[in-house]
Order: sequence, then structure tokens, then C-alpha cells
Amino acid sequence: MKSRSEAFFKEAEKKLKSAKVELFKPAEDIVSYSVCKNAQFAIENFLKGYLTKNNIELTQDETIASLYDKCVSIDKNFTSIDLNALGCKNHAIDSRYCSEINTVSACFDTADSIDTYLRKNKIV
Repeated sequence: MKSRSEAFFKEAEKKLKSAKVELFKPAEDIVSYSVCKNAQFAIENFLKGYLTKNNIELTQDETIASLYDKCVSIDKNFTSIDLNALGCKNHAIDSRYCSEINTVSACFDTADSIDTYLRKNKIV
């Protein structure tokens, strides 16, 4: 399972970096869809990486919310990560995206806070 979790973490880091590059462009050049999708996939992959590292089975129909709930069941401190800004958390990743820059920024911030949490706890 270690290599599978590492693959999820590596993909999450790549997607987070892509979202960050896009988000820090001049406002008129930002493609919010790109930030949104990359941040969503970063969140999903960080959570999947954490779960596979802990030998938790994943199903095809996982949402960000279901992955997050499984993470909280392993580590209650995961509740320090707030998913309330994510309008997509209860839907399949490919089915929703946001275009409002504030929502897109909140999604990026959520992905970044998961990354920070995992690094702080020496999981990544």
C-alpha cells in the first residue's frame, strides 16, 4: 500500500502546484476552472493517499466528504480542516466545478491546508 499512497500524494502535490501557478497569475489571466479542478483533485488525492497509507479500502463512488469522514475516523485532528467552503464535497469530483474566484480560492486554500496538515504531522 505504501507505493499506492505515495502515488496519490505525488499526484496531489502536482495538482496543488498547478492550481497555485494558475491562481497567482494576474487576475485577468486566471482560468478559474483550472484552479478549481486542480484543487479538487489535490484534495481528493491527499485524502486517498492518507487513507491508503492507513490500509483503508476505497470505493469507486467516494466523494470528498466521504473520504474526509474516513480520515476523521482515523485521526480526530482532521476536523481542524474545514470543508465548508467546498460546494462540491458531496458530489462526484467530475460532476461539479466552481467559477467564482472566492470559491476557487477557498477550494485552493482547503487543498493547501490538507497539504500543510499532512506535512506538519510528517505523513507526507
